[in-house]
Amino acid sequence: MRFTHAIKRLMDIALSGALLVVLGPVLAAITVAVKLTSRGPAFYACHWVGQGAKPFTGYKFRTMVADAEAMEAQLQDRNEMRGPAFKLTNDPRVTALGKVLRKYSLDELPQLWSVLIGDLSLVGPRPPREHEYAQFTDFQKQKLTVKPGITCLWQVEGRHRINDYDDWVERDLDYIRRWSLWLDIQILARTAVVVFRGTGV
Repeated sequence: MRFTHAIKRLMDIALSGALLVVLGPVLAAITVAVKLTSRGPAFYACHWVGQGAKPFTGYKFRTMVADAEAMEAQLQDRNEMRGPAFKLTNDPRVTALGKVLRKYSLDELPQLWSVLIGDLSLVGPRPPREHEYAQFTDFQKQKLTVKPGITCLWQVEGRHRINDYDDWVERDLDYIRRWSLWLDIQILARTAVVVFRGTGV
């Protein structure tokens, strides 16, 4: 098991490093586009909780207006997700460019750096935000027994139909129970199809 986890880490380093180099021009272009099309920084700092409840900071391209976090409290009555997470179809905080970035999951690309330095894996349960983790039940905390990732089962199996956080966690736990390098490869392949089809939101 230790050997296969070492191989998983080597895969993370090799793939994230290669993608950061190959997609460098795309990352630069998106950075400029975000800055030119809306007020605020190009990157959004995500304060997440990782494996073993360890906090870390990751980054995404900013897809919302600059004061989006402050506005979230005002939208809580429209939250479509049962549990600690927030989900809203047609979120009014998302910018015009942000909709495109989300559709093709391009806003996730900066997370490749988090994979390279070891905070994230390419495949693993999505990390919760710090204020979400503060509301976790013991059942939900089980998803943090492994390193979180950029993509996982819930993102390629019924991502848009999940409206209960416990259902999301159950898919994460199913991934943890069934984990293998082959499963990771399958999820990465299916993620590529989702991104290509533009069904990432």
